[in-house]
Amino acid sequence: MSEKNSRAFESLKRLLEIIEKLRAPDGCLWDRKQKKEDIAKYALEETYELIDAIESGSPKSQKEEMGDLLFQILFLSRISEEANEFNIADVMEYVAEKMIRRHPHVFGDAKVKNIEEIKANWDDIKKHLENRNAGTGGLLDGIPRSLPSLLRAQKLTEKASRVGFDWTNTEAVLEKLEEEFHEFKASLKSSNIHYIREEIGDLLFTLVNLCRFVDVNAEEALKASVGKFTERFSYIEKKLIGEGKDLAGATLKEMDDLWNEAKLKER
Repeated sequence: MSEKNSRAFESLKRLLEIIEKLRAPDGCLWDRKQKKEDIAKYALEETYELIDAIESGSPKSQKEEMGDLLFQILFLSRISEEANEFNIADVMEYVAEKMIRRHPHVFGDAKVKNIEEIKANWDDIKKHLENRNAGTGGLLDGIPRSLPSLLRAQKLTEKASRVGFDWTNTEAVLEKLEEEFHEFKASLKSSNIHYIREEIGDLLFTLVNLCRFVDVNAEEALKASVGKFTERFSYIEKKLIGEGKDLAGATLKEMDDLWNEAKLKER
């Protein structure tokens, strides 16, 4: 074992011992009360924080957030071990075997020409060797329901498109988008919130399909726009504070002018 791997092994061992102590009868009362459902929420939060750290480009933040996420995974495995379900060794052995199995071009004799063939092999192994959809009968069942809705919608429609359930071109999607927009406008006249919500959902779903057709990740596109809005609004707030004003006391015109000023600074 290399010195680097030896250090990693010792660090993992130490972290497992810390978690064992936290969950012990004389450990932390709060940690002892945690259930899988609780840790699932924390793990999701830590995942988003890690994504933010990666996008920030800060190695220090990335190291911290990766550690927090790793802790949640190890903590979950400890809860499972206490319930006599499995332990962290089982988890690591399972994923190691899976990665070997899904990379036959690296660990076996399979030959591939490009990334597309690697992806095709991956999907074929999941379906035929691992029977990932066995017993469900559903092409879409493997996509987690807990994914953000935009991301899940794009993944669902990508899978459906692979078996031919799709529009033929971008123009057809644009026509559908126009149709859904007219239906949404009609729903506003009804004052029926359930009808309006349904039509907004259809409109958003079609927009996701449009993103897919122009090779844009819908989740990332919206995230970028949210970030842009946040930056511009923060600019408005800071400028108003600098002028001795607050947001509540500013006029819409003042805020619009500052918004446009922020846009100009981005160019």
